[in-house]
Amino acid sequence: MSTPDPAVTEPGMFSLVLHSHLPWLANHGRWPVGEEWLYQSWAGSYLPLTSMLSRLADEGRTNLLSLGITPVLAAQLDDPHCLSGMHHWLGNWQLRAHEAKDRDLRAREHRAASAALKDFETHWRHGGSGVIRKLLDSGAVELLGGPLAHPFQPLMDPRLREFSLTEGLFDARSRWGSRPGGIWAPECAYAPGMETEYAAAGVTHFMVDGPALRGDTSLGRPVRDSNVVAFGRDLSVSYRVWSPKSGYPGHAAYRDFHTYDHDTGLKHARVTGRTVDSADKAPYDPDTASAAIDKHVVDFVEAVRVRLREESARIGRPALVVAAFDTELFGHWWFEGPQWLEKVLRALPEAGIDVGTLEDARTRGFVGDPVQLPESSWGSGKDWRVWAGEKVQDLVTLNAEVVDAALDVVAKNRGRTSTGRPELRNRTNDQILRETLMAIASDWAFMVSKDSAAGYARERAHVHAHALREIADAVSRGQDGRAAELAAQWNRADGLFPALDARRLRTNRSHGGDGER
Repeated sequence: MSTPDPAVTEPGMFSLVLHSHLPWLANHGRWPVGEEWLYQSWAGSYLPLTSMLSRLADEGRTNLLSLGITPVLAAQLDDPHCLSGMHHWLGNWQLRAHEAKDRDLRAREHRAASAALKDFETHWRHGGSGVIRKLLDSGAVELLGGPLAHPFQPLMDPRLREFSLTEGLFDARSRWGSRPGGIWAPECAYAPGMETEYAAAGVTHFMVDGPALRGDTSLGRPVRDSNVVAFGRDLSVSYRVWSPKSGYPGHAAYRDFHTYDHDTGLKHARVTGRTVDSADKAPYDPDTASAAIDKHVVDFVEAVRVRLREESARIGRPALVVAAFDTELFGHWWFEGPQWLEKVLRALPEAGIDVGTLEDARTRGFVGDPVQLPESSWGSGKDWRVWAGEKVQDLVTLNAEVVDAALDVVAKNRGRTSTGRPELRNRTNDQILRETLMAIASDWAFMVSKDSAAGYARERAHVHAHALREIADAVSRGQDGRAAELAAQWNRADGLFPALDARRLRTNRSHGGDGER
């Protein structure tokens, strides 16, 4: 048990969790969906947030938050093509700022672009892993890992689910120098039996949405008969920020995400009102926005204080409050988000509130009785409808066909080349599994269900499915040379996850447990 902090006067502990994720976008279009999405998020969220966390770390502050970074995003932040593209994007931002007709907008955007360009050139030019590892080594954050390519795990064949998770944890260790004990399960999706797979992979804790714990998120809960702990998102606190109807980002003073200056693409207006047309939006005023930030910092700290007191009194022991968000909310979607977050991380301990990571919560005993966790997600209805409902039945069918074909071909290919000697690395098998995981990424079904670039999403799923089928067909025909050539070509098109090794895929169907579907 750590020595009590005399500055802590409130019961329990608060944990902030950020989930950083984008699908693989490199070389798959630019606008309106494609690499522009990556660069906007990088400039708006990843640069300011890591800078902010570095400042707090330099002050000696530790255990600020749990930061989830998916392997597919981490790969893009290290990818040479993406790094070059980001550098050009930041330079173009600076040029666009010079073209703004409004003097205040021109000056404001020039300062912001110049600062981002300097930060990127100083810290990021050799990839994001060094930036993230520095935060990890300083103790500022706990890093949460996850499975490769962000799949919707409950709908996966257990063999591929197991493979995706262990490969994702290997990927994290290679980038950051340590293997995460905690993960952000994609879409907070869970099916009974997955906890045994987590335990086998060395996962000690993961996130679920609050309703999966029937709203009782006051403590982490061991799942079923395992020692793996599920932490639930406290909706009453989280929705104070992230609510489509009343969340902070919709305040009239904040910069409007949807309104652009058509000549430069720069955002020049404030929200003004939820029903105000873009043409009628008032000009953005940083001083007015700053006042709103301070107001919302006070409001959030008070909400956390009240929740800690109420929940601690209710359960008769110090309680835990977990607020969890997509990282991209802060800066990309909500321009003032990084400023608000830095002030909150300073204000919480000043208000006597203990702040720690999920790992802190687990090791310090903020864990209650086991729970029979049900099937769940953090999507609409808190079930699986977004990824398995009527709107996406074509993708569900495609995913099943792709996975069955991939597992069958890889198993036969491995058996055919078995000589009783140690199995050699087979790049064709590796690429088959790489394309399979990309084809079944949860992003595509989400985008279709939410009618957000649904055509792009379906196209992406089918492109990767086509790649898998093309390679697998050559393997099935015994055309090993052709299969190897195709695998190499598709790998050059999407050069991610180089350490993925098909030899680590379990080929038998046993060990599925309750999670086998």
